[in-house]
Amino acid sequence: MSAASQDAQGIDEPRPGRQRRRRRIWTVVILIVIAFLVAVCWVGLRAITVKNGLVESQDLIAEIQGGGDVNDVLPELSESAASAGAAASDPVWWVMEWVPVVGDNLRGVRLAAQSLDALVNGVALPVMGDEDSKGSITERLLDATDDQAQHVTELADGLESVSKSPFLVSVVRDGVDQVDEVMSAAAPMIAVLPTLLGGDGERNYLLVFQNNAETLALGGSAAAQTLVKVDEGSIAIGAQGDSGNYQNGVAVDVDVPPSAIELYTSYLVDHINTSMSRPDFPTAAKIMRAWWQRDIADDEITGVISIDPLALSRILKATGPIELASGEVLSEENAVSLLLSEVYGRWDSYKEPELVDGFFADTAAAVFDKIASGDFDLKDMMWAITESASQGSVLAWSDDAQVAAAIDGERISGVLPTDNSDATTVGIYFNNSNGSKIDYFTETATTATATCEAGDTTFTATGSLTLPLTQRQAEALPRYVQSMTFGARFRDWIFIYGPPGTTLTDATFNGDEVSVMHRDIDDLGRPVVAFEAWFDPGDSIDVTATFVGSDGDYGPLALQTNPMVRGEKPVVTDDCAG
Repeated sequence: MSAASQDAQGIDEPRPGRQRRRRRIWTVVILIVIAFLVAVCWVGLRAITVKNGLVESQDLIAEIQGGGDVNDVLPELSESAASAGAAASDPVWWVMEWVPVVGDNLRGVRLAAQSLDALVNGVALPVMGDEDSKGSITERLLDATDDQAQHVTELADGLESVSKSPFLVSVVRDGVDQVDEVMSAAAPMIAVLPTLLGGDGERNYLLVFQNNAETLALGGSAAAQTLVKVDEGSIAIGAQGDSGNYQNGVAVDVDVPPSAIELYTSYLVDHINTSMSRPDFPTAAKIMRAWWQRDIADDEITGVISIDPLALSRILKATGPIELASGEVLSEENAVSLLLSEVYGRWDSYKEPELVDGFFADTAAAVFDKIASGDFDLKDMMWAITESASQGSVLAWSDDAQVAAAIDGERISGVLPTDNSDATTVGIYFNNSNGSKIDYFTETATTATATCEAGDTTFTATGSLTLPLTQRQAEALPRYVQSMTFGARFRDWIFIYGPPGTTLTDATFNGDEVSVMHRDIDDLGRPVVAFEAWFDPGDSIDVTATFVGSDGDYGPLALQTNPMVRGEKPVVTDDCAG
């Protein structure tokens, strides 16, 4: 056989081999397609389970939000959340998440289902417990959050990432965004709760009670304090202090900027009652801690928490009425009037301050014992704290970096925003400057407007104050309620903080004895105008400040003010929005 023939034969012989290889390739392709179709069908069936579980969970959550009994709804919610979470955790589902476009939708659904499962079955159910649950609610909360903190953080990070995908279909995006909003708020708090609850060792917190009858920017006079000790979820009251325990007139050693002293005088640091004058809770918290450590005890204090009777009345909705040592009953209906008005008619605080201080101390202890026991409705308590924090009636500060990061930018931190990116915030604050307790009766209103023209944005803020009493009614008030120096005549300092990056252009007022005290001071990175207003029973006064900003990137207009007993809801008009 010639060489050419051999070569030709060599070329022809492999053809059956190539055909076999083609058949094997096609077989593999077909098997892959079949496997893919089976996987799609499988995931589709699992998706139905996930969808049903999520829908049921959303309905049950809505039922709780509508006032349903948590204890009745939680077992069913636990089952539906667990069903959705388990179905979305299937290995085949995870593999399908790698498919382009479709995978992002599957990942979003899985993370939403697992997040709901973690919050309900990992945290809520163990904390709510049942008849066989051991430990107080705070001890169970410590155990649950310590166990779930890392998992919840990972889920929250995953949701935030997938929410940015351009491939999410509308129904998935809506669900992901909804759960992402919840997780972005819950995850940081769940992460820090083990530390807050003493999981890493005992921690001391200074609990400060503010008195809205003597209003200040952050709430009111801060003459009563309690040291709270937390260790492994167990909470106990330590020492208690009141204004009589402190060296008023001798400044504490706290570094505050000159602008704060110029606006609020040395009283900010040398009189404990006026520590809450500046609308910046970190400033107040450090001052309060310094007072305690200098004059009461050199305790290590890692955080300061403030609460007022407005918040307490909401908390009493969760705890129910509480019997006091005096024999009377404190409830959500009478807390504000009893603590901010009636108590001053029982005892003369000038002659018998120990009786008034003792009443406040007994009340604080009774409420604290009730809360520490865990004997309250958790849903109502969450509402009470959330609502109070949004109104500035609950404030918190910590020198722990992780805790500080968790509350950064939230209203509970008591910090005005440093820029206008998320919101353009104006602050209007009424500060009682004569030591009276008249603000149980005063009525306040605040408004802010934004208008845009020719490249400039103009912000106008107005604060109004009225004392709807007759002269006779005011003169009949207890001496401690009237002005310490001026009797039935009163004085307020009203501070208006403009948005960062703006300039004060005008300050106007009406009222017989109103004047501008300061208009050339910047504080907290903002222009400030301060008014002094004298008023008598029946008087009404208004103060207005105008600020202008040029070529700025301004977020939606927002307005902050004091938590007042009789304060109207702030009114905001943003003509520049949209």
